[in-house]
Amino acid sequence: MDMLEIIEKRRSVRTFNGEQIKEEDLKKIVEYANEVENPYGLSITWKVLDPNKYGLRSPVIVDAPCFIAGKIAKAPHAEEAFGYSFEKLLLFANSLGIGSVWIAGTLNRPAFEQAMELAQGEAMPSVSPLGYEAKKMSFRETMMRKAINADSRMDFGELFFDESFDKPLSVEKAGDLARALESVRLSPSAVNKQPWRAVLIKDKVAFYEKQSGGYVSNDGWDLQKVDVGIALSHFAIAAKALGKKVAFEIDEPKINTPRDVYYIATYKIEE
Repeated sequence: MDMLEIIEKRRSVRTFNGEQIKEEDLKKIVEYANEVENPYGLSITWKVLDPNKYGLRSPVIVDAPCFIAGKIAKAPHAEEAFGYSFEKLLLFANSLGIGSVWIAGTLNRPAFEQAMELAQGEAMPSVSPLGYEAKKMSFRETMMRKAINADSRMDFGELFFDESFDKPLSVEKAGDLARALESVRLSPSAVNKQPWRAVLIKDKVAFYEKQSGGYVSNDGWDLQKVDVGIALSHFAIAAKALGKKVAFEIDEPKINTPRDVYYIATYKIEE
């Protein structure tokens, strides 16, 4: 199964069977984490955490044998870089048959930050449990998925646009980019807000953030930019799987944007 198929079939996992991850698989994950990159070139420190050793917990997670977390220095584009890299890491874990789910708010954050030895000027945007999925979801997971409509996504034309935000992009007009954009539509996001938007302008796809209230901290850290980083990652992975060569750039198009919509980055389709 290639990474695009994994994106299309993956489901967030919150209920695990409690079994420890195979040592060889955990080693592969750690090795991949040390090598995973992002288009911003920013460094991230990753750590696999034993919940019993550090007293880690989340009210929505059941029987996870371990967690993985990352920390990054606060800098321009740190949020997008983290989302991009962490999503690639979790997709790799999924390719080994290991379940995961992004967690940002429903965790005892002080304990996680202490376990990560978080320093001033650093951020730990999200963590994820890692483990083998249980045969049946817990009651709490079932209720959580219903609360955030986890299985639903906005329509293609609500997220993607043709040349300007005034014209929704159709699957037909997207052509051979439709599947790559569909992989973006399937991206996970905090409480399923789906804050990414993309505009197809000739041979470029420009990505934007549709900002919602309550996701920007007092120091300017924007959790929804992490979600857009996930979307960027999905697009790059899908484009590569589909035989497309894309180049990452930050070059804002000269188009009008709706209220609370902010430019993030662009992928140029080179072939």
